[in-house]
Amino acid sequence: MYSDLSLDHFMQGLKKRNPGEREFHQAVYEVAESIIPYILDNPQYQHAAILQRMTEPDKTIQFRVVWEDDAGNIRVNRGYRVQFNNAIGPYKGGLRFHPSVNLSVLKFLGFEQTFKNSLTTLPMGAGKGGSDFNPKGKSEREVMRFCQSFMTELYHHIGANIDVPAGDIGVGAREISFLFGQYKRLTGEFTGVLTGKALEFGGSLIRTEATGYGCAYFMEHMLNNVGDSIKGKTCAVSGSGNVASYCTEKINHLGGKVVTLSDSGGTIHDPDGIDADKLAWTIDLKTNRRGRIAEYAEKFACDYHAGMRPWGIQCDLAFPCATQNELEDDDARALVANGCRAVAEGANMPTSVEAIKVLQAAKLIYGPGKASNAGGVAVSGLEMTQNSIRLAWSAEELEERLRNIMADIHRQCLRHADDDGYTNYVKGANIAGFVKVADAMLAYGVM
Repeated sequence: MYSDLSLDHFMQGLKKRNPGEREFHQAVYEVAESIIPYILDNPQYQHAAILQRMTEPDKTIQFRVVWEDDAGNIRVNRGYRVQFNNAIGPYKGGLRFHPSVNLSVLKFLGFEQTFKNSLTTLPMGAGKGGSDFNPKGKSEREVMRFCQSFMTELYHHIGANIDVPAGDIGVGAREISFLFGQYKRLTGEFTGVLTGKALEFGGSLIRTEATGYGCAYFMEHMLNNVGDSIKGKTCAVSGSGNVASYCTEKINHLGGKVVTLSDSGGTIHDPDGIDADKLAWTIDLKTNRRGRIAEYAEKFACDYHAGMRPWGIQCDLAFPCATQNELEDDDARALVANGCRAVAEGANMPTSVEAIKVLQAAKLIYGPGKASNAGGVAVSGLEMTQNSIRLAWSAEELEERLRNIMADIHRQCLRHADDDGYTNYVKGANIAGFVKVADAMLAYGVM
């Protein structure tokens, strides 16, 4: 039935079944481009239509979320949960509250999560969910009422051994707390059904830091593989949320110098470097005061480039940590022209397909997000383990586990990364993530 597994033919069929879902198409294309040649060399996967099955979610749930604002107005949003694949464990992936949320975005994130979670070596399937609700500008009680209404529908579909959501953009500790409280109210159970919880009720140390730390660790492993390190390197980081902030912190620990941060308004360039004191001020600005990164430039007397991304600023290493498709082909060419040596993704799919081709053609070291930003979900998986055994590990023990997981992800990528002498981490991550899930699906038979 699937004798023609060419990339063009496969993508035509996928687009026909999923019209208009551009983000999902992009995520699948980036995987299929390296997976299809591997499948053709291993026909058991082709005969079982594994890739076709992997690109179709197990279940897609959409529901209405009705809530009341502080003025007494009735508001209506859409809620979603895409349960993508549970071949190797319970569905696992974040909830995103942002106006841009739609099925295409969630399917792209859930599909990516399949490979990312597989690479962690932890028993986690893949899912993603959220709402087009925007928590910005809402009062605490409005956010609480929305979260309670959202969970009143979602709780039917999740559970500690079924589907374990976490936070994502717009869903931090406050939102997770409201969601967990409502789940507990509805079920009467105190169970590890969400991760990213507060420490007082089952959360894990270093979860906030994990994605950023893991991204820096993965860059260090890629550089160590060619006899180099982060030490002494000038680094461009985009974003100014948790991922960017803690990636910056770990780069500092490893001896690098971060000179940029950004938000939707623009980019700051601090040639002296964003040291621990400046970073602490920035975290307070973005977390507590909900301020703009332009205020950093005023505070520390450095340049602010309104409406610009960091990629035109000279750097040795680049860390896109903001959002999808923030690094496009012109940005990639600017990085190459300015002598950048390596890119590690802290965000999900921040580099466009065209930009990836530019970076790889120039032989830059390029770490895709499904490998380099897997630290966050890895520590979420460790939170699940701690909940299951009713124990809490120390920050030092958790960071050591995180460091080992990122090293293991790097080793898995290297097994499949050779591309005519170039270490192609995209190919390596895709194949390594695919094989574990695919072999589980084969073992279950046709289902």
